[in-house]
Amino acid sequence: MMEKNGSTKGTFPVAVSVVIPVYNVEKYLDETIQSVLNQELQDFEIILVNDGSLDSSAAICQKYASLDPRIYFFDQDNAGVSVARNNGLSHARGEYVYFLDSDDTIAREFLLRAFTIAHSSDADIIVLGEYFTRALPSPTALPTCGQMLKRDFLMNHADIRFPVGIQPCEDGLFSHQLLALTTKLAAYHEAIYFYRQHGDQNHVKIHDDCWKVLHQIPQWLDILKQFYQSHTLLPEKALHLAKFLEHEPFYLRYTEMPLDADQKKYLFDLIRSFFFENIEAYLKPEQKKSLGKPFLFFLNTTTYLAFDSFYVKYQKNRARKKKIYLLLTKLILVSPIKKKVRHYLRNYY
Repeated sequence: MMEKNGSTKGTFPVAVSVVIPVYNVEKYLDETIQSVLNQELQDFEIILVNDGSLDSSAAICQKYASLDPRIYFFDQDNAGVSVARNNGLSHARGEYVYFLDSDDTIAREFLLRAFTIAHSSDADIIVLGEYFTRALPSPTALPTCGQMLKRDFLMNHADIRFPVGIQPCEDGLFSHQLLALTTKLAAYHEAIYFYRQHGDQNHVKIHDDCWKVLHQIPQWLDILKQFYQSHTLLPEKALHLAKFLEHEPFYLRYTEMPLDADQKKYLFDLIRSFFFENIEAYLKPEQKKSLGKPFLFFLNTTTYLAFDSFYVKYQKNRARKKKIYLLLTKLILVSPIKKKVRHYLRNYY
């Protein structure tokens, strides 16, 4: 491994490598790094990869690297978050790897409890947090904040890295492929990750240029097609692929982005073409039933206008059911049970 000054360091392993890609986050970076330094688990290394920041982020990284021998700083020309994460991973020597965004923080017990669960179960992937563990035993994709990864597992699949030039969905594509290759999953339900919301985040910016996102989706699908072919995963993993199509291009993009008519038609045709050309023939009837009602209607209808009409009614009906069920919870007299039921209903709907 290379130290921040370019010299060679020994290869004694640590428990967790925390890889932090850095780009123009001078306002938040101190707090992010401190949240790792304050962890109950102290057997870690922090790998800071500056992606050509234009502010003082690089100086902050250098300051911390000079103060703590567990912190490593690497500088690269601006190439995007995928290259930064891949670069950081190439230098990692921890038993497990965690990718932390440079404007977020983690609870003090986060690494210790995640690593303890991971190490005791010998899991390849540890799913983190209540929201993401609900998808177990078969999550289709995970964001970086929702997964800790065994480094040996990553090294054994060196062909799978964050796709360069892709954003958003670079983490979804990365995790989806890895999830297709293992059943050794563990869960840390109580993991607490503090997600900072601000106007400079990519998920906010992408809504300003929907075409930029839509024109990347064929690249997503090409990556997946090549992956499934090279690993000969069909028909065994056809449902896994179908659920990715349902979750990422359909739910997160078609139903949640502010698309105009031309954009809807483009994405409608793209999703359906990929499904019928690459997935449909491999899905068993009982597997199709596990797909959501809106997605099934989307696949079986002929125009985006017909789907949109259906979806408006579907959403209104769900909102009405949620309101009725929440009102009925007032009849539950035991407070802890009432709280759990209401929490479940809010999450479900």
